[in-house]
Amino acid sequence: MPLTLEIVTPEARVYSESVDTVVIPTVEGEIGILPGHIPLVAQMGAGELRATKGGVTQLLVVGGGFAQVTGDKVSILADSAIHEEKIDENAVADAMKRAEDALKSKEALAPAEIERLESVVRFAVAQLGIKRRHR
Repeated sequence: MPLTLEIVTPEARVYSESVDTVVIPTVEGEIGILPGHIPLVAQMGAGELRATKGGVTQLLVVGGGFAQVTGDKVSILADSAIHEEKIDENAVADAMKRAEDALKSKEALAPAEIERLESVVRFAVAQLGIKRRHR
């Protein structure tokens, strides 16, 4: 019996398919989900999400949010998410540099803007980590 995995961001539904297993990056470490998993809600951290179907693993990067497991459905509400093949290393590196430069003047920034910029950096680091590891 497969799992239904759905990943949604504020902008779009990024992923919606039946899978055999999924590994989610949470703030406390990775969680592996198999069919029949107990109900669960977990806070996600920025990192690599792995969905496996028929022995083939798809990699996505998620940038924080929440995961809910109910029955054989895994719902991911992510701040941001992208498939590995859609990551543009140059664009990600540029975005990370701009965010890091903006963070150098923390005194002039509101706390919400600091958190947003730090989130951009965490998501960029996760994307670059996947692209560089899977070349």
